[in-house]
Amino acid sequence: MNESQSPIRSVDRDRGDTLSGDDAAASHASQSTGEAGNPNLSPLEGGRWRPVSPDELLRRNTASSDPEYDEASQQNQQRVRLQRRQELEHKLKANPTDLEGYLELAAIYRDEHRPIEAKRLLQQAKQIFPDDEQITWELEEAVLARSLQQLREVSDLAKRVNSADADRELERSRSDWAHRRMEVCRARLERDPSQVNYRLLLAEAKFDAELFDDAFDDAGRLVELDEYSAAAHFLRARCLLSNGKDLEAMKELRAVALRRAVVAPPALRRTALRHLVELSEKLSLPSTGKLYREQLNHVEQAIAAEQQSAAK
Repeated sequence: MNESQSPIRSVDRDRGDTLSGDDAAASHASQSTGEAGNPNLSPLEGGRWRPVSPDELLRRNTASSDPEYDEASQQNQQRVRLQRRQELEHKLKANPTDLEGYLELAAIYRDEHRPIEAKRLLQQAKQIFPDDEQITWELEEAVLARSLQQLREVSDLAKRVNSADADRELERSRSDWAHRRMEVCRARLERDPSQVNYRLLLAEAKFDAELFDDAFDDAGRLVELDEYSAAAHFLRARCLLSNGKDLEAMKELRAVALRRAVVAPPALRRTALRHLVELSEKLSLPSTGKLYREQLNHVEQAIAAEQQSAAK
């Protein structure tokens, strides 16, 4: 299973849907393989039924600058999507062993920001196809998407409502988001231990669950891997800071900010140096603080120059 961006890190995988046409076409497609229609056209353009790729579904007319045209096009796409969803829902009722149908309908639900429906549907599919890797993956993604959606909803509520109940619900949602990520990372590592990136994600989830010692140990197993070294050192520093171990944290931060063998990304170096400056002031270390401020100025100037160059 190819890894792509997901809610476990924050964004979703590419999505695609199936089925298009009006109600009559929907009824016909549920009873046949879709012989009608122009085979040279996408179903979105009125062609015969077939699974539609994400590029076809998500394609937008970027050449137009007419707001009225764009709005009309968006409304038409919404109508097409609604028709396709209804057709696929009917199709699955008639043929509940259609693997592609489950995946496509779940993708529509996810695209419509309805992860609860996607989760419910994929749980049904999991009972029929217990060993299918894509069903398993998409079910995990739906679980993560719902947890993240709930966290965002509760966070918005807590900002508007200043109450102890809202704060408790926010803490519960944060804990759920951390533990759902832990569950998914463990499951994916069990299926494929070579996916080292999930070890770092697991450590980050443990940190968010306030399991600082476990997160520190997990990140320590990655510091010798160049690809993950800087992020692992930084996570270890955060764990130490959370446990009140400022001096030990400075050692980890220096590995991020000043190490020459493996140079961290500029933004991460800047963050680490800012922490080092603050800790130097807190611990009354003026000489080292001066060194860190000089390094911070160099990094900030380099980042500013790169941004200016990219803007040209």
